[in-house]
Amino acid sequence: MPFYEYLCDACGHAFTHLARTFSDTPGKCPACGARRLRKQLSTFSPTAATPAACGSCASAPACPSLRSGGCAGACGH
Repeated sequence: MPFYEYLCDACGHAFTHLARTFSDTPGKCPACGARRLRKQLSTFSPTAATPAACGSCASAPACPSLRSGGCAGACGH
């Protein structure tokens, strides 16, 4: 099941939606209830490192996760 990212036109809230079927879309913004939502262009991440594999990426300029394409946010950088 894919995750899709949406942005609310009314309040600017960005959120992720788990699509259970191909046509499953969020009905309204979870923050303000508005129905004007735009699907955002997302990047694909085939693999992700675990936080333990990254160590302290925020303070390490030679982060191994950065050299391999990133950890998809798992370590917070």
